[in-house]
Amino acid sequence: MEGCQVGKARKRFKVPYPTLYALESENKDAKLFNCVQRGHQHSLEMMPTFFMLMRLGGLRHPCTCAMLGVLYTVTRFFYFKGYSTGDPQKRQTIGKYGHLALLGLTVSTISFGVSLLL
Repeated sequence: MEGCQVGKARKRFKVPYPTLYALESENKDAKLFNCVQRGHQHSLEMMPTFFMLMRLGGLRHPCTCAMLGVLYTVTRFFYFKGYSTGDPQKRQTIGKYGHLALLGLTVSTISFGVSLLL
């Protein structure tokens, strides 16, 4: 099931199912639709990593992981909003800080793993 924003973009830019990306030869707004689609797809691709790091790291550092999770979620929102403007470079204004949240979650998960070994 697609996200709400992608469904709205499909209707607005007239891109029928099951087409994943619009072709510029068929649709003048193909770049805008493709940016919305790619922002949504990239968020879906990162979800398993984010959830696994949150769960494992949160077993040892629950408050830290909760704060990093909020940071990651907020930055993903701005990542998507920037990407959906049609200029992919705008996704990096605030969205780039999501990588810091993932790094913090990774460190928390490694800390949990080390604590199990000791």
